Amino acid sequence: MLAGRLFPRAADGHRFRLEDVPVPTPGRGQVLIEVAAAGVCLSDVHLIEGVLSPMYLAGDAVTLGHEVAGTVHTVGPEVQGPRPGDRVLLQAGEIRDGKTYTRGVDYDGGWAEYALATADTLVPIPDDLPFEQACFIPDAVSTPWAAITRTGQVRAAESAGVWGVGGLGAHGVQLLRLIGAAPIIAVDPLPAARQRALEFGADLALDPSDPELAKKVYAATSGAGLDAAFDFAGFAPVREQAVGCLADEGRLVLVGLTDKPITITNGTIFSFRQQQLRGHYGSEPDHVLELVRLRRAHRLDFAKSVSAVLPLSEADKAVHALESKEGNPIRIVLTP
Repeated sequence: MLAGRLFPRAADGHRFRLEDVPVPTPGRGQVLIEVAAAGVCLSDVHLIEGVLSPMYLAGDAVTLGHEVAGTVHTVGPEVQGPRPGDRVLLQAGEIRDGKTYTRGVDYDGGWAEYALATADTLVPIPDDLPFEQACFIPDAVSTPWAAITRTGQVRAAESAGVWGVGGLGAHGVQLLRLIGAAPIIAVDPLPAARQRALEFGADLALDPSDPELAKKVYAATSGAGLDAAFDFAGFAPVREQAVGCLADEGRLVLVGLTDKPITITNGTIFSFRQQQLRGHYGSEPDHVLELVRLRRAHRLDFAKSVSAVLPLSEADKAVHALESKEGNPIRIVLTP
C-alpha cells in the first residue's frame, strides 16, 4: 500500500517520502482500519522540518498522520465490539506503560491506505458526518476544546480573545461561540483570516499591527479587558500583546507551540492584577468523545473547516500549501 513516511534521522535531509509498504495485519486487541481521510496538521510539517521529533519511535521510519477516520476492515484476536464496516475516527494516541504515544509520530499513523489501531482508540461516528470532517476532530478541534474548557475554564458570558485564526484558532472561535463566551475578539494579521473569524462567530476581528488594538479590546469589553486570551500562534509578540489586553485575574492560555522564551515585560503589573499564565498541550480522549456527541446532536458543523481534499499521492503538495499558508487553509485532508 502507499504510505507517507517520515525518516526523522535521515542524514541527507530528505525526511519525508511516499513509498509502498506492506498492509499491516492486526494482532491481539488491534483493528485494521481502511483509511478514508487523514488531516494534515502543522505538527506534521514541523516533524518533516525537524522542529519536532518523535519521542518513543522504535525504528527509523514512521507513517505520518494523527488525524484519521475510516471504516473497520479486519478485527484482530480478542477484539469485541467493532465490526467490519463500522465508521470510526481514531484517537490521536494511546497510553503505553504510563507514557502517551502519539499516532503518526511514535507509531504508524493514517497517511496510508490502511492503519492499525488498538480497539479502545476507535470512536464511532454518525452516518451523516463525512470522513473528511471527522478525521480532524482529534487535535484540530479537540485541542482548542480542551484549551477552552479544561485549561482556560471559560464560562458563559466571559470575554475571550483568540490570537491566530488558523487550524486551531478558527475552531477556537467556533467553540467559544458554542459555550457562550461574549464578546469574542479574534486577532490575525491576514485579512482573510479575520474575515473567517467573523464567519466562525467572532464579534470583532483585529489586525495585531493596529496601534489601537488594546484600546479597542478594552472598549469592546466595557473597559474590563479579556477574561481569557488564547495564543494559538506560538509567537512571542502575541503573548506580550495578549497580556496587555487581559482583565484583572484574566488568564492567558498558551496553545501554540514554540521553543522561544516566555517573557512578561511588566511582571509587577501582571502580579498586581493577579493575572495568570497557563500552558496547554493537546487533549484527552474524553474531549474527542464530547465533540462527537455535540456533532451527533448537530451543535457543531465542520463543513467550512475543510479547505481542500487531495489524494495521498499529493501529500507533498498538501504539506507545502500548509507550510506556506497557500489559500489560507484551515484543514487540508488527504484521501488514499
